[in-house]
Amino acid sequence: MKKTRVMKKTRAMKNLGRLGLVAALLFALAAWNHGKVVKAAGGPEESASGPYRVLAPIESGNLLLFPVVRTDEKSTMETPFVTLDEGLTSGEVEVTEAGRARGLVRRRGGVEPPNSDRGDEVNTLVLVNHSKRPLLLLAGEVVTGGKQDRIVAKDRIVQANGDPIDLSVFCIEPGRWTESSPVFGASDKSASHSFMVQPEVRERAMVERDQQQVWDSVHGTMSKMEAAAAPPRPASSSGGGPMNEAEPSMPLPTTSYAKMMENPAISQKVDEAAAPLMKAREEVLAKLRDEHAVGVVVAVRGEIVWADLFASTDLLARYWTKLVRSYAAESLTEGDNHAAPSVVDAQHFLDMPSGGTENSEGDVGIYRYRELKSGNAETFVLESLLPGTGYDVHISKMKLIEEAHHVRKPHPMVRPHPIYEPQNYYPDVVR
Repeated sequence: MKKTRVMKKTRAMKNLGRLGLVAALLFALAAWNHGKVVKAAGGPEESASGPYRVLAPIESGNLLLFPVVRTDEKSTMETPFVTLDEGLTSGEVEVTEAGRARGLVRRRGGVEPPNSDRGDEVNTLVLVNHSKRPLLLLAGEVVTGGKQDRIVAKDRIVQANGDPIDLSVFCIEPGRWTESSPVFGASDKSASHSFMVQPEVRERAMVERDQQQVWDSVHGTMSKMEAAAAPPRPASSSGGGPMNEAEPSMPLPTTSYAKMMENPAISQKVDEAAAPLMKAREEVLAKLRDEHAVGVVVAVRGEIVWADLFASTDLLARYWTKLVRSYAAESLTEGDNHAAPSVVDAQHFLDMPSGGTENSEGDVGIYRYRELKSGNAETFVLESLLPGTGYDVHISKMKLIEEAHHVRKPHPMVRPHPIYEPQNYYPDVVR
């Protein structure tokens, strides 16, 4: 009798164990299915960890770059785009002041198109893409020449062999309004020294869309770069002075961000900051191709500030130099130091929901450009709508700068230069 009771008890315990195992399995499957698809408000459905995975970082001074790979096979796809630097260098892309648009506009049936005779404008240029491939433009890309150096205001796609378009831009050279050349060129004649404006300036252009804030950001970053490039103070003969204190910085002889980046002392500093990423450029890119990397998460002085993601490894490679040099420039400016972020931190930044508010604009059948804001981060997504595409070409994600960091501040001990006050500089500046 006692033996029978023990057998029954053992059988009951086994049954409970089986039920517990089944229940645990069902719970795990439910949890997996729940986490498999996450829909962010205003965003596409993605896996719980997103379609991207962050790898161990590459270190370069104050700069950490976390390569980002796709978890699917889309990183190897071919993209049909020509870049701005490629188009300007080959002559297939032409950019002029708005007042020169008449020479670019194609007549239809002998009729002059409307609005082809107008004056030059600070925040508008005219671009024509003669190429047989669509043109990809990224916010923050620099064009030099005309009456002022400018940057592209937002990501967009320009159809192949199309009519001239109005290109929204921001001035990064306050103080000049005289023509230096009839057409605009790339940021630098040498591809190895190409650049776009650093993240702090890109953010002001993309988020605020305000010319004065862009000028303020240019002025602030130029002052910081002057200080970073100042030579170290000679050691005191008595040995009592500080050894690493820099000489007072000398003001640059320009108000142009682009010309600042061409200054030998500053260009050398940027090259030094980017050296581990540029001296072995081909090896780095080969490794990124092997990993099918499509972008990077950027940390400066231990703080994650930015991410750039592309549709393919090929696009990342073609933008690598100008992106890395822009990140390196950002790493030279002063700021608080933080503990180095981990891969988990970078993945968390990338996976943060992009819900909240959404704005969308674009050109029917060509592209859609979305702005997704959530908390202290903002994401911009450029989607191609051209035949045979229908995918995200470029994604920018940024940690928003605290308001205190970009409040307008006068230069120490002196009145702000009038060239930074649009009412005294050019009365027709538009927002």
